[in-house]
Amino acid sequence: CGLHSAESEQTLAIIHWCEKNFTHFFSVPNVRSYLHRKMWFDTVGDVPVLSLHREPLNKFDNRLIKRTFDFLMSGLFLCTVFPFIYLIVGAIIKITSPGPIFFKQKRNGINGKEFWCYKFRSMKVNKDADKVQATKNDPRKTKFGDFMRKTNIDELPQLINVFLGDMSLVGPRPEVRHYVNYWTPEQMRVLDVRPGITDPASIKFRNENELMEKAADPEDYYINVIMQEKIKLYLEYVENASFWYDIKLIFQTFWVIVKE
Repeated sequence: CGLHSAESEQTLAIIHWCEKNFTHFFSVPNVRSYLHRKMWFDTVGDVPVLSLHREPLNKFDNRLIKRTFDFLMSGLFLCTVFPFIYLIVGAIIKITSPGPIFFKQKRNGINGKEFWCYKFRSMKVNKDADKVQATKNDPRKTKFGDFMRKTNIDELPQLINVFLGDMSLVGPRPEVRHYVNYWTPEQMRVLDVRPGITDPASIKFRNENELMEKAADPEDYYINVIMQEKIKLYLEYVENASFWYDIKLIFQTFWVIVKE
C-alpha cells in the first residue's frame, strides 16, 4: 500500500481486510512522487527509515570495529617499529636538508574538522608547501624525499594521526581546505567518514604527479580531472566500507608499493 498518510482511513480499511483474509500487508513510503532516485532502507534505533545513501559506517558496531582495529594496529606499530624508522629516516632528512623532520599541514577530517596531518618532510623548506601541489620532477623535492614518496615512507607519521583518532588506516585521503572549497554538496559526503592513509583512489592514482607534470595547467588539471575521479572512488568507499574491504585495500596497497 502506497497511499498518502492523509488517506489513513482507507489504509486502515485495507489493513483490516488483509488481516481477515490471510493476506500480508506492506506499507510503501510515498516518496517516489518527489524523489526519483535510489534509496536505502535502514533503522535509527528501532525506527525504520529510508536513507538517501548507503553508509555502513553510520552503524555504531561498524565504527567500533574500525576504530578498535585502527587503534590497536597504529599503537603496535608506533611502540615497536616506528622509533627505529624515526631515528634512521630523521637522521637522513637532517643530514640531506636543513629543516624539521616532520612536515605538518592542516587537512580536513571527519565532519570538516581540521587537524594537523603529519608526514616525514620530503621537500626543502619552502613558502609554497601549503599552496602548490607537488609534481613528479618537482625541484623542491630532495633526493631522499623522492625515494620516500615512491615508497610511501613519508606517510608513516600519519599513524600518529590514526592513533589519535584524526585518521583511519583506510579512508578517503585528507584534503586541504583550498581544494575542499571546490567540492559540491554531494561530494562533501566524503567528510562523513574519517580520512585514511590509503584508499582505492590512492592505489589507482599513484602516477598522479606524473599526470600533473604533463598538464598545461597542473592546478586546473588536478581540480577538474584528477580530483573529480578521486572523489568518485572516495564516495564508492564511503558506500561500501567494511572491515574486510579495509583489509583488502591494505594488502593491495602493499602489493602496489612492492611492485614499484
